[in-house]
Amino acid sequence: MAKIQRALISVSDKAGLVEFVRELTGFGVEIISTGGTARALKEAGIPVLEISEHTGFPEMMDGRVKTLHPKVHGGLLYIRGNAEHEAAAAKHSIKPIDLVVVNLYPFEKTVAKPDVTLHEAIENIDIGGPSMLRSAAKNHASVTVVVDAADYPAVLAEMRANGGDTTFETRARLATKVFATTSRYDGAIAAFLGKAGRLPDTLTLSLPKAQELRYGENPHQKAALYGDFGKYFQQLHGKELSYNNILDLTAAAELAAEFPDQPTVAILKHMNPCGVGSAATLKEAWDLAYATDKQAPFGGIIAVNRPLDADIAAAIAEIFSEVIIAPEFQQGALDILQKKKNLRLIKQLSVVSPQLSVRTVLGGMLAQERDTRLVSADDIKVVTKREPTQTERHALLFGWRVVKHVKSNAIVFTGADEKICRTLGIGAGQMSRVDSSKIAVWKAKEAGLSLKGSVVASDAFFPFPDGVIAAAEAGATAVIQPGGSMRDADVIAAANERNLAMVFTGIRHFRH
Repeated sequence: MAKIQRALISVSDKAGLVEFVRELTGFGVEIISTGGTARALKEAGIPVLEISEHTGFPEMMDGRVKTLHPKVHGGLLYIRGNAEHEAAAAKHSIKPIDLVVVNLYPFEKTVAKPDVTLHEAIENIDIGGPSMLRSAAKNHASVTVVVDAADYPAVLAEMRANGGDTTFETRARLATKVFATTSRYDGAIAAFLGKAGRLPDTLTLSLPKAQELRYGENPHQKAALYGDFGKYFQQLHGKELSYNNILDLTAAAELAAEFPDQPTVAILKHMNPCGVGSAATLKEAWDLAYATDKQAPFGGIIAVNRPLDADIAAAIAEIFSEVIIAPEFQQGALDILQKKKNLRLIKQLSVVSPQLSVRTVLGGMLAQERDTRLVSADDIKVVTKREPTQTERHALLFGWRVVKHVKSNAIVFTGADEKICRTLGIGAGQMSRVDSSKIAVWKAKEAGLSLKGSVVASDAFFPFPDGVIAAAEAGATAVIQPGGSMRDADVIAAANERNLAMVFTGIRHFRH
């Protein structure tokens, strides 16, 4: 088994790099490096051969040309033991490069910035990095290639166990990871450069498997999680997440994030809200959310948008929940909740959503922009004789943010004062909008909550006056809806007859 003699290292993300390379030098590996990577290693006292010294050719054009050289790619690609290749390498003084460590310019992170310019995006397209990775991966019979810092420990462990080399199985696994990474990278570039409006002309998906799941929606379905889920959520406690847990917790986190200005609790079941509350503290918000429906939260998902403290933890602990999501968990809360060994505690690391929502269909995929549109007080249009009061406006805008996350047809009754907002009744997923209204009214009655003085939000327009009439009969005094029905005039007339205030948003929130 040959020993790794020479490594070429060029990384954008330098986490864990110095420790990794220092151990490589302990195996007698010669280190070749470029630009900022070389500087970082030298500052750490690690001997480094600059790439220009290795190739005899200077870096130039702002670093655009530095590793695109026969002494680099020849050293990676030539087949060890092949007489013709060995002779060519000797004739042109090409030394073997046995290990490549490269992670790429952060193109995806760069173009995710709302103010990114085309020039900035172009300059973050890595050329030399993918070229070296592909050359090394193609020749993985002899070359070890690392594209992910998470693989540093495994490479070092194998070198310790194998006299300074890695096994073919590991090299093959790492090579596979390289091609998946470069495919995804190229796909991101193609999506950015080839987009028409905001959607790419070609949709390329290449996501690494994050973990195997026990099963899918049902036990007879196999399932796995792919992508960067770990960049958004970190599990602190409890048993392994299931397929359904992951769907639910994503929906819950996105709903809680709609209310950055006030402590908010969202309780979901099967990706539908069953209670949402906003108040001065999370405990008060929990009381409001839980009061909406005290049956549905059993086995549900709870998301909060503030650090979870002991007060709300003690309240939540009184019922059975599957998952709790929070930006932080205070120690007092952990002390209470970790007594439930199966309860999954999830720390939300980011609230930034991917740009596209993708679903499979027979023969292809559907892609759309995520529904991140918000409506402010300035966006709504009053269409009835009576203007909503300030309290009603407060409740209407709260209800509008909740109804956006309820499966269509969606109806949400809410209440508010100057300090709190709360859901009172939620009707989801019915074939008729008036049926959703009836369910919302029934749920409020079951919870012992009065709808007198409430407001109602509808995710899409009321096609007939019956939905608005049902809301008024239940006690609602104001309505928020998109408008746009052929019978808007009839719906507005029905609202005026009952002294309802009604506002149009001009935007709907279907959720299929």
